[in-house]
Amino acid sequence: MTIAEQLKNKYHKTPEVTNFKDMLYRSSNLYSSKTAFKVKKPNGKIISITYKEFKNDVVFLGSSLLKNGFLNKKIAVIGKNSYEWCVSYLAASIVGVVVPIDKELHTDDVINFMNISETSCILGNSQNLDPILLSASKLLNSNTKFIKFDSNNEESFSRFLEEGKILYSNGFHNFDQIKVDSNELRVLLFTSGTTGNAKGVCLSQNNLCSNILSTYGIVKVRKNDLFFSILPLHHTYECTLGFLLPIYSGASIAHCEGLRYIAKNMKEFHPSVILCVPLLLEKLHKNIVKNMNSSLPTKYKKEDSNPFSGLPFFMKSIVRKKVKNTLGGRLRVFIVGAAAANPNIISDFRDLNLNTLQGYGLTECSPLVAGNTDFFQKDDSVGLPIPNVEYKIDKPNDEGIGEIIVRGPNVMLGYYKDEEKTKETIVNGWFHTGDLGKIDENGYLYITGRCKNVIITKNGKNIYPEEIEYYLNESPLISESLVFGLKKENDDETYINTQIYPNIEAITEYLKGTIPTKDQIKKIIAEIVAKVNKKLPNYKHIKDFVIRDKDFEKTTTQKLKRYGDNINIEKDDK
Repeated sequence: MTIAEQLKNKYHKTPEVTNFKDMLYRSSNLYSSKTAFKVKKPNGKIISITYKEFKNDVVFLGSSLLKNGFLNKKIAVIGKNSYEWCVSYLAASIVGVVVPIDKELHTDDVINFMNISETSCILGNSQNLDPILLSASKLLNSNTKFIKFDSNNEESFSRFLEEGKILYSNGFHNFDQIKVDSNELRVLLFTSGTTGNAKGVCLSQNNLCSNILSTYGIVKVRKNDLFFSILPLHHTYECTLGFLLPIYSGASIAHCEGLRYIAKNMKEFHPSVILCVPLLLEKLHKNIVKNMNSSLPTKYKKEDSNPFSGLPFFMKSIVRKKVKNTLGGRLRVFIVGAAAANPNIISDFRDLNLNTLQGYGLTECSPLVAGNTDFFQKDDSVGLPIPNVEYKIDKPNDEGIGEIIVRGPNVMLGYYKDEEKTKETIVNGWFHTGDLGKIDENGYLYITGRCKNVIITKNGKNIYPEEIEYYLNESPLISESLVFGLKKENDDETYINTQIYPNIEAITEYLKGTIPTKDQIKKIIAEIVAKVNKKLPNYKHIKDFVIRDKDFEKTTTQKLKRYGDNINIEKDDK
């Protein structure tokens, strides 16, 4: 049996739910007095909200939305991760269709998405809603209702909640009577991805519930787990695995106050599970290694690498405990997605008794497709197919690399009002991801790049920029890199170029505390590029590079955008 086949005999038992309303009511009954959320108030006090209280708040807000005429309407939610966001998401998705919107978008883009989706109501933070109100003339629906999380006026979240509570206590139980069609559109997400073209992804509650059950089947969530929510909730990755999964499982959730508060919040909330992107994992790893090297006796220090493996046994247990304490004392697992993670970092965290599970998914797949599990792990792979989902490689080349296609109950209904694009993407039930990958003999999936990112040379060689970026980013002296193909005038050959954002702090340390000049930076980066070229065949060699003086523009899941300002950089910046 392959490992993928063995995995099927090991799944954790998962009681079935097919829609959010059933899931919410089930969890409220099972875990009534248990903490669902830990919320930090403006005065710094941390309060606990039980499952019963959470369910009641969803019912009350939902009742108010019903009374205001929003049954089966599109209801947008925008703002920072918060308890109010979670209540709004569930209430909106049961009453109508929830439209989660990225809080980082320009106001014009938010209005555009509201107009495309025909949003009737939007809930969110004042800092997101106020700019929309100032441009309200651009909204096609002049009667759009605005409900603010952080206000006390008549249109505030707290007033709507109170109104719903009064309605419910007076016998208005219409929310309880809603029959949710698990297979109809209930979640509409706009994804810009890294290619710049926003598409409306239509998901049913069954799409998302199937993904929750599949994930629970391979990664056991404990009742005493606390999920620390860092990534933006409008994104399916955080919403499904960092919000809906713990609610299904009876675990607790706490929201990070912001990236600069991560260390502080971890000591306050004592999380056991964190969803993150590789960039965050790398920063944590870098700080841990730096702190180890600064506190260990001189003979154990390793200036540019992790000293842990060289420590005697008795010191390893002390270091493990110290590291765990800096992360809140209870952390047991990182779940990593959105981009490829460095396998060496995953291995280092495992040595510290911090399990790190890498997975692969897309918004269109609710999102998870593959993952490393409680039972089987491979650090350089994104894992095995999750329960009830299958994948294969379409038209593989001689190396077994081709487009990853996916089939399962997690695959979206289609793209919003775009039948042509839907038919192009979902063919005979198989969703064409646009990602390139290969599968080994045991069923493990490896991501090699994006179809659209592939650089094709004149003689037909395929070059995957992610591979070259991986080698460049291995150097601690490079923060980030972006590889692309460039054609020269009067020459139809494609040449490999890269933009590099150097790690000035690391280069300063490398130069023994001397702040580097432009020429020194250029010389150091040139040496790294030369070393990378030695690892690659000639046709993949980097022919030229540009040094950036600012970091790359990224999506909300910290993927580099392969368009716009990231590409349009003047040669003079070199």
